[in-house]
Amino acid sequence: MLGLILWIGPSKILNALKTADWWLILLALFIHLTVMLIRSIRWGFIIDQTTEFKKNFIVTTIGSLAANLSPMKTAGEVLTAVAGKNINKISLSEGLSTGLTTRFFDLGIVAFFLIIPGLFIPKIRYIAVIGGLITLGGMIIIYLINWREGAGVWLYTKIHPMISKLPISEDVLDNLYQKFTTGLQGMIEYTQTFTCFKNIAFVLILTLASWLLECVRLYTVMFAFHVEINFATVIIVFLLANVIGMLTALPGGIGSEEITSTGLFVLFGVSSALAGSIVLVDRLVSFWLVNALGIIFASYYSKDILAELKSYILNLQSTKES
Repeated sequence: MLGLILWIGPSKILNALKTADWWLILLALFIHLTVMLIRSIRWGFIIDQTTEFKKNFIVTTIGSLAANLSPMKTAGEVLTAVAGKNINKISLSEGLSTGLTTRFFDLGIVAFFLIIPGLFIPKIRYIAVIGGLITLGGMIIIYLINWREGAGVWLYTKIHPMISKLPISEDVLDNLYQKFTTGLQGMIEYTQTFTCFKNIAFVLILTLASWLLECVRLYTVMFAFHVEINFATVIIVFLLANVIGMLTALPGGIGSEEITSTGLFVLFGVSSALAGSIVLVDRLVSFWLVNALGIIFASYYSKDILAELKSYILNLQSTKES
């Protein structure tokens, strides 16, 4: 991110910021709060706690913070599940199932909007389609883990030999295998009980709404800087930056998402100073807003969450009962 600022020039970014309509930027902030609310409603719907708005919002925000601070957002589902166990009082398997279900639909929406509109935008057609296909690959892996027990165990057996080469005791490895297979069975049982047309349709609608509103937020920030660009292009740029940010394995895609978005906007004729300013402000009202709220919520519940993680690690280290 610092490299982006230095590349464009701090003075040029400041000059661009002076021309911005801050009421529209404030509107973009409220749009992102709406996105967060929709995702908390989705979480509450899947775990059948639709009236626990406050708890659901806190849990999903803590999960988003964990995703933003981990490579490829890998910690998001785990911390959301742990927070859900402590705040929503659900089982860890139920929380993991819900987290993977929401990730599955997120990837589905991203893949659709990268491949279909991408086909009609020649400048980035191939990279958009490739990004969409990579996302579809992630969907398939989640489907195998979260819906197909045999496939999930098979995937773990392929990974287990690599884990066994690490300096980990045999008891821990055995416990890890036992907990994974038991937990996987619980996850799949919950996923299958939830899976029906009505539930899937509602989750799909909520997921679609949240991603479209994210793109509307970025579109609003662009209008704040008096930049007009095709909305389909905004969708492609936003989603591509997200995919590339994940693939770089940087926490929250910090740096890679900003540089990708700026470069793509420049490709579509936006000046580098304006493009960089738009991207930085958009990340401020989305990524950093989530992190700030997540830190506040996580600090309040940190004792319970850390105790849960510690308990899980100690259980792994304990000798397996005969």
